[in-house]
Amino acid sequence: MSKEAAAFIRAQTVLAKPSAVPELTLHLATEVTPLWQMTEERLSQNGLPPPYWAFAWPGGQGIARYILDHPAEFQGKCILDFAAGCGIGAIAAMKAGAKSAVIAEIDPMAITATQLNAMQNNVTVSSAAHVDMTKPYKGVDIIIAGDVCYQQAMSALMLRWLWLCVAKGRRVILADPGRAYVPHQGLKQLGSYIVPTSRDLEDSDSRTVTVWDMILSEIEA
Repeated sequence: MSKEAAAFIRAQTVLAKPSAVPELTLHLATEVTPLWQMTEERLSQNGLPPPYWAFAWPGGQGIARYILDHPAEFQGKCILDFAAGCGIGAIAAMKAGAKSAVIAEIDPMAITATQLNAMQNNVTVSSAAHVDMTKPYKGVDIIIAGDVCYQQAMSALMLRWLWLCVAKGRRVILADPGRAYVPHQGLKQLGSYIVPTSRDLEDSDSRTVTVWDMILSEIEA
């Protein structure tokens, strides 16, 4: 863990409980933290990407809520949390009794934030060195992905890879709060949650997050 990154995260966030998952405590940006006030322009001037890791996005909260509400589905399983952000899904999986949880993230700050958040919740979460999205991911039982269908090109690439994983027997659970590019086929609804949000981040005071199983047979039929 980078000491500099960890110090930055601690200085720019507060320990808070996500609205839909109060069982967890995370390092988050709120209205009282400096990071909340920093614009994308100011961040880029400091060489920092947008701090997606500093927020418990509705899709991530929805998938974490589902995991904690259905621990038997995750106990003893190996989990990959794809595009993990603050790591809320992976941390929830470990709290539910998963054997292991790995996050896939391209932002080093997100990896550090997840490590800090895991320590805060007394669990261990590791990070994947690289994910080859041309091949199914090996060594896990379940892949979770929360709030990842908000950009067209990225969603298309990611979904092709997730279907490859489903075809090789991985269970894939997708949580989506109504983003534009969530698929319309191959999904079996597992649950639905209303997640309170901030209007500084979303266009409403709450989002309805639907949790889906990706089912290849639904497309083949």
